[in-house]
Amino acid sequence: MIALLLSILASTTILVVFKLFERFKINNFQAIVVNYIVAGTFGFLLQGDTEKMATLHQFSWFYYALALGSFFISIFFLMALTTQRSGLSVVSVATKMSVVIPIIFGLLYYKESLGILKGIGILLALFAVYLASIKNKHGLTIQKKNLIFPLLVFLGSGIIDTGIKFIEEGFVAPEDVAIFSSTLFYAAGSIGLLALLVQKLKGTLKFETKSILGGIALGIPNFFSLYFLVGALRSDIMESSGIFTVNNIGIVTLSTFVAILLFKEKLIPKNWLGIILALVSIGLIALSKM
Repeated sequence: MIALLLSILASTTILVVFKLFERFKINNFQAIVVNYIVAGTFGFLLQGDTEKMATLHQFSWFYYALALGSFFISIFFLMALTTQRSGLSVVSVATKMSVVIPIIFGLLYYKESLGILKGIGILLALFAVYLASIKNKHGLTIQKKNLIFPLLVFLGSGIIDTGIKFIEEGFVAPEDVAIFSSTLFYAAGSIGLLALLVQKLKGTLKFETKSILGGIALGIPNFFSLYFLVGALRSDIMESSGIFTVNNIGIVTLSTFVAILLFKEKLIPKNWLGIILALVSIGLIALSKM
């Protein structure tokens, strides 16, 4: 349970840092590339086993981690594009609703249980995510020509969570979680550095020093959000379908309260209803384990 709570806390910290990026006019993409390098380096330092670092390519999960890490930053590009075309709320709903993909994977592939309480809890969680993420009275508005972008964000985010579960379950030893996480982040960071290099060659790159500070502030909680999520998935508190649901709902709920306290955001009635449903869904999923 502690690992799950720490993962929720770390993920909420990421959202707070992103909010500060907006306030201090930090270049999102530059800071995110730095963040991946910082997160990867932090994991290698935490691992502290130089012999394993020198033989990374021999691990059975290595190439899976490279592919999944590359997917990380690809989805970021899609999220940025979707935000520009359809707004932040659309991205928020697409990423959080994607939890349905690892849930279905857990139920079908790992034959996880789906009782009445857990089923109702998951459905309420999905409604809660939608209601808590909408910041206007009219709901989401997406032009038909832009519908493909949130759909790809939805699928990509779900594939990432599912991939993490599949790889850590089948290939990663408990003592290698830190180095596995680092490899994911380094793979993402490498793609980002290539993109920055292309910008440099084109003469369009104007790197800002504050991007480094932003990347450091983002990289440490980013590493721990993944590290503790893997730890929660390895625990026996509940099955992965429950872990992913509670994790997403916990992030939505906690980040909403943080936004109220730190950034003085105002909630509309449907947001409060979403929070109530979120708490009820967590309670139902917890009860399904008893």
